[in-house]
Amino acid sequence: MIMTATQSETSVSPHELQARLAAGRPARLLDVRTPAEHASVHVPGVRLLPLDELDAAAFCRERAGDDTPVYVLCQSGNRARRAIEKLERGGVQGCVLVEGGTQAWLDAGLPVQRGGGRVLPLMQQVQIVVGFTSVAGSLLALTVDPWFALLPLVMGSGLLFAGLTGFCGLALLLAKMPWNKTTSCQAASCCAPESK
Repeated sequence: MIMTATQSETSVSPHELQARLAAGRPARLLDVRTPAEHASVHVPGVRLLPLDELDAAAFCRERAGDDTPVYVLCQSGNRARRAIEKLERGGVQGCVLVEGGTQAWLDAGLPVQRGGGRVLPLMQQVQIVVGFTSVAGSLLALTVDPWFALLPLVMGSGLLFAGLTGFCGLALLLAKMPWNKTTSCQAASCCAPESK
């Protein structure tokens, strides 16, 4: 049985959301990933509004008098949770987390649109930077100077902090990099619908 979105609903699975969309129920889809991630692959009909550019007050004004539920996606769910908190603080009502984000949508085999650009998901970029810095720091500590052991210590501490709080400063920094600012796939002609 498919529930209608209510103010008390806080999350929905990709299959439930797809069923609602297929049934013609009103919904706004909001993607808070980077433009490059969005250009690579996204849910059809989603609006791109990157988390670091999200202006909750402006979004609230834009929605004045509109009680259509806002279904928020990112790559896996963490940025979408932060976006929902930000939107709710700005007065936006009816925000619903899409569980597992775009990755869960893809894993479920639901329709997506793909663009020409291919960029690594933001969290994978974070893992590469942390892993490389930790390995390099460890090797330098063993071969050059023990003080280089501070590099893996700092990176590990940052990763621990991100895991405990859901806030990753490195991810926010990487989101501002030029390769994550690609804004291709604005026209419908550059995205080809496919099933997975």
